[in-house]
Amino acid sequence: MMHRIGLAARTLSALCPTGSEETLVHGVAAVCDPLGGLYLPETGTLVVSDLHLEKGAAFARRGMMLPPYDTIATLNILAAVIARYDPKVVVSLGDNFHDRRGSEFLPADLRAMIADLARGRDWIWINGNHDPDGTTDLPGISTDELVYGGLVFRHEPSLVSGRGEIAGHLHPSATVRRREKTVRRPCFATDGHRLLMPAFGVLAGGLDLNHKAMQGIFARETLVAHLLGRDRIYSVRYGALLG
Repeated sequence: MMHRIGLAARTLSALCPTGSEETLVHGVAAVCDPLGGLYLPETGTLVVSDLHLEKGAAFARRGMMLPPYDTIATLNILAAVIARYDPKVVVSLGDNFHDRRGSEFLPADLRAMIADLARGRDWIWINGNHDPDGTTDLPGISTDELVYGGLVFRHEPSLVSGRGEIAGHLHPSATVRRREKTVRRPCFATDGHRLLMPAFGVLAGGLDLNHKAMQGIFARETLVAHLLGRDRIYSVRYGALLG
């Protein structure tokens, strides 16, 4: 499993201009940010996915101890990307918490941090398979799906009607060879008709675009992976990725 815990270290230095990458999804302009957020300038919307907040706490409730710092690390990255774009709307695409009880038992200081991030914005929590019941005592609204600004926002990608879709769930990643080394990174993946978001949570793993779970989702002849680098996005066509 590939984790983003190492990315948290660059949060505080990420407020300077970065190497984001522009793309189009179903004709809608989108900006892929190296921190893992997608900004839609036409509607002032910031999209993130698979925060998996309180994953350490969820494991602890099952007797498996992980360092309890994943939520604050993820929220610090989220604060950085919000500061960068100052969005009017924030959409979090499901698996916002790692289990059904995560938001209920969220510590008060972290709850206050989310409230501060949401202040003055519309905040939409899309329900995911890990947290299908929505959130407890947090700003915003919870819904299974959102249609807004010419796009459809949902947690799991649809195999029936994926045009104009922004989805998460599968935690896409891709592998390239760089300077004689093999590098695997989380990525935004889009064929121009739909886009899959990278997992934003620092303890979230990833699935390679060649994984069988990705079959049938994209038109691979137009598929591009926008890989998250340390300070910029690296855009690579599917055919140039390592299998």
